[in-house]
Amino acid sequence: MGQLSRRRLLYGAAAIGLLGGCGSPERQPGVVTPQQRHADISVWDASSVPSAQVSSSVTVTWGHGVDGLPEFPGDAVQPQDLGGKLFLQICGDDPGAVRDAALRLRPEGRLRWREQGFCNPDRTNVLGFQDGIVLPKTPEEFEREVWLPDGSTIAVVRRMKLDVAGFTALPVSEQERIFGRRKHDAVPLSGGEEVDLSAKTPDGEYVIPADAHVRRAHPLTAGAGLMLRRSYNYAEGLIFISFQRELRTFVNTMYRMTDGDALLRYVTTTSSAAFRIPPLD
Repeated sequence: MGQLSRRRLLYGAAAIGLLGGCGSPERQPGVVTPQQRHADISVWDASSVPSAQVSSSVTVTWGHGVDGLPEFPGDAVQPQDLGGKLFLQICGDDPGAVRDAALRLRPEGRLRWREQGFCNPDRTNVLGFQDGIVLPKTPEEFEREVWLPDGSTIAVVRRMKLDVAGFTALPVSEQERIFGRRKHDAVPLSGGEEVDLSAKTPDGEYVIPADAHVRRAHPLTAGAGLMLRRSYNYAEGLIFISFQRELRTFVNTMYRMTDGDALLRYVTTTSSAAFRIPPLD
């Protein structure tokens, strides 16, 4: 099979799986496409993804490695799992179709790491909380925060092992304090639909603690732009995936988190890389 040529991955009806669902034909799907239930995430030392006919129900996203993502305090990433030349994300609601596509689209090169991820119906992670802090919502925010003018975007991919036993042993009230959200409905501790970092108790204390995850990762406190998060659970934790216009959006946010995010006591990052997701020809 030949090299994947941005618009030439699939043929016939199967092309819908690659080209549909993102509004602008030159942009890859799997970024703003509604998130599907299952994912095969892999990082390779390879130059391209081969062409193949796969089910129209799957969404294929790929990108090439970029420099500039540092190792952060607390990371435990082995050389094999740091960086990579090629990122391949295959998503779908049918796990069999995802597995079949992963076999057909296997790049010619060395596999660095791979995980099969999933989304729970209620979008909770393995700690029982819904993922996501503040996301772009309007078309204007997506244009400003996610997409570059040429139709590309930057993806950060990090595999995180979570201390589920240690975290879930805590009282629910402490779990909620660490996240800054209620567990059963994901409402911020400040109330309402949006996080209010200025909300205080009658005693003058911040309702959302200073070391809560939603405060440390919030763009206002991180001094960074918005990221589009599309993470997946896996057996031992979370495959964190974010898309942003600039790599420094993630880097600035992560440095702010390492400076006191209580959630990081239960998180160990074991794989980390950044990729440019190019437009389709």
